[in-house]
Amino acid sequence: MVLCAVRRQLLGSSSSCGAWASRLLQRQSRGCVYSSIHGFSQEEIREKLQAFPGGSIDLLKQESGIAVLTINNPSRMNAFSGSMMVDLEERVSQLESWTDCKGLIVQGAAGTFCSGSDLNAVRAISNPQDGMKMCMFMQNTLTRLLRLPLISVALVEGRALGGGAELTTACDFRLMASGSVIQFVHKHMGLVPGWGGAARLVRIVGSQNALKLLGGALKVDPELGLRIGLADGVLEVPQAEQGAGTLLQQAETWLSRYTKGPTPVIQAVKKVVLSGRELPLSEALRTEKDVFGTVWGGPANLQALASKSKHK
Repeated sequence: MVLCAVRRQLLGSSSSCGAWASRLLQRQSRGCVYSSIHGFSQEEIREKLQAFPGGSIDLLKQESGIAVLTINNPSRMNAFSGSMMVDLEERVSQLESWTDCKGLIVQGAAGTFCSGSDLNAVRAISNPQDGMKMCMFMQNTLTRLLRLPLISVALVEGRALGGGAELTTACDFRLMASGSVIQFVHKHMGLVPGWGGAARLVRIVGSQNALKLLGGALKVDPELGLRIGLADGVLEVPQAEQGAGTLLQQAETWLSRYTKGPTPVIQAVKKVVLSGRELPLSEALRTEKDVFGTVWGGPANLQALASKSKHK
């Protein structure tokens, strides 16, 4: 049933992201990991999370089709308050309905990425029942983030700790600034990842490396990140006198090599990769065939044929 829901998410379109996203939203309760079948009420946990305000999740959509999502709570090292968790879910919904989406950069404000959950909110919902509901809410949100029909990259500056480290795994790529650290500190808090970070980490770095990172709460610097495949690139923090682009500008340049081209084609690329990652082979092949049909004979395909650009 879950696999069918994923396939429907991937396919609910012609060549338009908008039609695909609107169908995805219509069946959102089926497409998320958890629903009422699992005893999960999104509105109930949203109400509880909203009781712990602070910070914001800011979304900037650009004409280039690249959006920038900023975790903004500098006084708490960009830790997630309860209201920020709700903000993130709302921003993901906005991205799902954005027809011109091609790419997304996730960053933290004021020189650091994210330090996980705000402990004030964590203490207030420390009973197992509410903790599980928060876990399901964030797993749903980050799963939807990873499944967006765009190519996403986490721009890690400073520290990404705990839930912040988990957030990086919900992006397609991770860029680490020089001097930055990704650390799954959950063991030190008597916990394991609960926002889906462990499951995604295994798929990124393999089970052996995931055991080392989680069991040892290892600090992953850019060198180690590149070696184990957690980082996809390292950006040098620019010095004022060098006149180099900001880290965000560098990240946009890096991402542009994968998002350059017609929006429907970039979205189709993400869909076929996502189906290959999440579906059994036979289902992934059928999905690939159907997505192929949305771009075959489309404007970008016809233009490429006319210009004979295949061997350029």
